[in-house]
Parts: sequence; C-alpha cells; structure tokens
Amino acid sequence: MKKMYAVLSVLLVLAFTLSACGKAATPAAPAYIACQVSDTGGTDDKSFNQFAWVGMERAKAELGVDVKFLESKGEADYEPNLNAFVAEGCDMIFGIGYLLDGAVAKVAPANPDISFAGVDTWSPDVTNYMGSFYNINEATMLAGYLAAGMTKTGTVGVYAGINIPPVTAFSDGYYMGIQEYNKVHGTNVKLEGWDPVVQDGLFTGDFTDTDKGRTMTETLLDAGADIIMPVAGPVGQGSLAVFKERGTGLLIGVDTDWSSFYPDMTDYILASAMKRMDLFVFDQIKAGVDGTFVGGNFTGTLENGRVSMDLGSAWKDKVPAALIAEIEALKAKIISGEVSAAYPRAAG
Repeated sequence: MKKMYAVLSVLLVLAFTLSACGKAATPAAPAYIACQVSDTGGTDDKSFNQFAWVGMERAKAELGVDVKFLESKGEADYEPNLNAFVAEGCDMIFGIGYLLDGAVAKVAPANPDISFAGVDTWSPDVTNYMGSFYNINEATMLAGYLAAGMTKTGTVGVYAGINIPPVTAFSDGYYMGIQEYNKVHGTNVKLEGWDPVVQDGLFTGDFTDTDKGRTMTETLLDAGADIIMPVAGPVGQGSLAVFKERGTGLLIGVDTDWSSFYPDMTDYILASAMKRMDLFVFDQIKAGVDGTFVGGNFTGTLENGRVSMDLGSAWKDKVPAALIAEIEALKAKIISGEVSAAYPRAAG
C-alpha cells in the first residue's frame, strides 16, 4: 500500500507540473499601444490636449489598450516626438493640434505599418492616416446667439491664441451668432476682439501664457464686454481669475466643458463650445483594435454630435426658456442648411 501511495504521489506531482508548464506555454497577447503627441498645452491643460487624452483614457479602461503621451514644448518637438513613438512600437499615433499637421503628414507615409490619426489635421491621400477637422463655427454660432441674448451691456468679447484656421473658425461662428440674434431681435449687440472682414483681432500669440489671458480680459471688460470667449486653451484661466477678482464677467469655454474642468468657477462659466475630439480619439483606437481602421478625413458637425454648445452646470436653469428655444431652433436651421454658420467672405 505504501508503494502504491508513493506512485500516486509521484503521478500527481507530474500532473501538476505538466499542467503548470502548459499554462506558461501560452503567453498573453500583447496589448494594443496607442500613443499621443500633444501640442504645447500638455495633457493636463484642462482644455484641448486634455480632452483628447480623455479619449485615450477611455480606450484604456474599456478596450484594455496601453496608452502613452509625449508633450511638445514647441514646434521643434513635433516630428521627433512622433518618430520616438514609431521607435517604441506604438500601434497608433495621434498628433493633437493643427500645428502638428505637417509633421504627421511627413511621418505617416514613411511608416505605413503604423496607424496615424490627427485632431485639427488633414490627411493627404495616405491609407494609414485619419485626419479630422470640426465645424466648430456651428457650435460657436449658437454660443454667440446665447451671449447676445444674455449680455447686460450690449457688448461681448473674444480673444484667441494664434491666428490659424481652427482658431479663427471659433470667432467667425461667434460673430455670426451675434448677427443672427441682432437680426431676429432688432438689437445691436457688438463684438469686441474680432473683425471677420480682415480676419484679425486680439491674439495672445500662444496657448500657454495665462498672464496674457488676464491682460486680454481686462482690455475687453474695460471696453464694455461682459461675456468673453477665450479661444486659447489654458490661457483662458486668466479670464476666470480676472472675473473672480472683479466679481463680474461670464465666460464661453471652448473645446471642453469648462464647468466640469473648473468646478469652483461655475458661476462664471455660461456655456462651452464643445469639440468632441475625445470621441474621435476613442473611435479610431477601437477601429485599430478591431482591425477596421482606414485612412481618410473626418468632419465633426452639429448633425453628427461631434460639436455642440452646452450650458455651464450653474446656468442650466438660469437661461430663459424662450432663449433656449430660439437656440434649439437655430441649431435645427444650421443642420438643415437653412442658416449658414460660415462668415460670407465673398460678401465682405
């Protein structure tokens, strides 16, 4: 009996050993790696770059992908950062921001086995590169209409970071919304900080210096503007600081819901013109994981929900219902094409 038990024990040990070896012989599949090169604001800018990163974090949580980022300090970093991620073996690489357009367009075709995607970048005829732009002027037309309906002074303002198309589109739409309100109501609400005819206005020259945001805000408040839209990423934090110090002024946020990123400043955040790049980022990563990614270009609109105008959390019950109804009607007209959010430059 002792010999039989000994034999059984040996057999059991062998069985467990073989079982363990069998499990170790099946390695887990490597995770899909998605990598993001940000512009100068960085992934914690509470604005443009961070909202793109939200899409990356969602992909990590829901799809199990690995995510990485590199922050660009300036233009000289764009191409090296993209190439660094190529060397690291990223499966998909994002370039976040219009200023990265040229760098992504150069690196993508040189690396056809890697998927590339860009926010505010336009893909040439490259099968491994998906670009995206957003008709943000549709959302800011609604924001301009709202600002014109809520101003107490009859003057609203705007300033921006750099004079490039994705930025000036915000101001054009804002202007068009103000003009639409004036047409409907027979008013004369004015816009300070942007001249759509010459396509120029108040610019800080960057997307990082909050002190410039303070200066621009003080200038606009002193000119009579009581609602201001800063199209300059985290520079807009300077506006909120001035509003709090003076106890006056309202902000139209851009790109993200500023009332969620600045929960202690919600009384000063009337609304935000949203650019849902977080959804674009997630969608592209999911396509990469599923093996359905294709190159091309995507346009975000009011109709497909990739741009929107959302009231700030503290203002959802404070804006008159009649004004909200007018904005909803205007939204429907923009989607149908009855009203255009584009500034008619040929007429200017």
